[in-house]
Amino acid sequence: MNVLQTADYIVFFIYFVIVTAYGMYIYKSKKTAATSSNEYFLAEGSLTWWAIGASLIASNISAEHFIGMSGSGFAIGLAIASYEWMSAATLIIVAMFILPIYLKNKIFTMPQFLAKRYSGTVSTIMAIIWLLIYVFVNLTSIIYLGALAISSIAPVSFQFCVIALSLFSVIVTLGGMKVIGYTDMFQVIVLILGGLVTTYLALTLLSDQFGFGKDILKGLAIIAEEAPGHLHMILDKSNQHYNELPGMSVLIGGMLINNLAYWGCNQYIVQRALGADLKTARKGILFAAFLKLLVPIIAVLPGIAMFVMHSNGMFQQEMADAAGVLKPDHAYPTLMNLLPAGLKGVALAALTAAIVASLAGKANSISTIFSLDIYKKYFNSQATEKKLVRTGRWCVVVCMIIAAIVAPALKSLDQAYQFIQEYVGFFSPGVLAVFLLGMFWKKTTPSAGLAGALLTVPLAAILKFLPMWTDGAFPDYPFLDRMTMVFFLIVFIMVGISLAKPVSEEEAQIHEIEVDNSMFKVSSEFIVGSFIISGVLVALYTVFW
Repeated sequence: MNVLQTADYIVFFIYFVIVTAYGMYIYKSKKTAATSSNEYFLAEGSLTWWAIGASLIASNISAEHFIGMSGSGFAIGLAIASYEWMSAATLIIVAMFILPIYLKNKIFTMPQFLAKRYSGTVSTIMAIIWLLIYVFVNLTSIIYLGALAISSIAPVSFQFCVIALSLFSVIVTLGGMKVIGYTDMFQVIVLILGGLVTTYLALTLLSDQFGFGKDILKGLAIIAEEAPGHLHMILDKSNQHYNELPGMSVLIGGMLINNLAYWGCNQYIVQRALGADLKTARKGILFAAFLKLLVPIIAVLPGIAMFVMHSNGMFQQEMADAAGVLKPDHAYPTLMNLLPAGLKGVALAALTAAIVASLAGKANSISTIFSLDIYKKYFNSQATEKKLVRTGRWCVVVCMIIAAIVAPALKSLDQAYQFIQEYVGFFSPGVLAVFLLGMFWKKTTPSAGLAGALLTVPLAAILKFLPMWTDGAFPDYPFLDRMTMVFFLIVFIMVGISLAKPVSEEEAQIHEIEVDNSMFKVSSEFIVGSFIISGVLVALYTVFW
């Protein structure tokens, strides 16, 4: 029942006031006399390691995790956690091998790297595709799921939530990267504590329903006994959800491609990593990897607990829509509605923190790409710093309005998290191929880069829709496997084009980026942290194989 008590309103109001006040303090105390584009978009190199790590996670974790991943936990089980746990491993790779290249070559945006390494055409094509993905997939899905969740637990309409979330996010984003980076630390604390509260409720409620009282360990034992099929990280072909998480592809196939493209070739990462020197940025990314290990505990476990309770006849009405159709994405809102007064406010604040932080981070990345790689390049090459910042702020407002208008169209989705992963996956393989070859193979030509940029979406679309067009004559591969195929196809095509028509030595030097082995040396602290994270991951996959 979506009713908030006085204690809930007080808790939420405290959260809102603290975020707003702290954001204003950061904005005023760290603001320079004249705000530059470097300060607004990149925080002018002032972010600490904890601010970088927290900002990475705050921008990454949102309603698609609390709502969408819990829904997938209900429907699929622990296997969906591979998106999070393999991200921790991927972040280590990014910090060691990809981040140094960006910092050494003073890369501010992803399109800037492409322009430097390939050509302006490749840069512009990818910038446009990024903007479309960020606005029509990322922003819209976050607003939709966030509004769905909040309207399910608070006495406000879906439409009001869409408007309020968009407006709050715009206010945070307009302060620039400094405000986002530093307020994200508070947002992360709130969302993790609030998430743990909901997980605690789910496990103790499950234990209580089975007659063991409020015992977390008993709750975990009940899940192991009642839903053993939901505790496998690697699904075999007999599993009905194999197409969504196809076996070993979650370790060495499409999942790795998906994560490397997201964490290594994504504007969110670069903007935060450029907020410090290499050592500080690496520490920040390692901190984010540690936090990633916690996400399935607060996002997936509640969904599995709800699956067990639903399978035993509980919450039948709450887990269905108006037509009586089971909706896995109702799992988390249903649990939040069961929280006692005060704690419900904490969970609501956590959810809001996750949504707003993620929207703000993505909106800032959108405004950065548009202002620096589209507006300045094609519309006003002589734009002043003040004009670029103003353009970036207007871009935030416009893209948020567009996303808010489109968001309600996602109401027909069953598992929104899987929708996001699949359609971002149309783009990821080509992005990763273009970036990796551009970084680590000097012979890659601008023509090859252009081919990679142009072919990624068509190839992914062909592999997805060919079974439908051929009435099943062509195999219908899982989307993670399609990502692997597209990645290697594009690599093969790019290598072929580069070898068939190599550029002159003079032209190659124009597009060359600086890479040397000394860039990849890491500190002893980083090595120790990486081994701890890797050991935890090996243990998790060994236990839940």
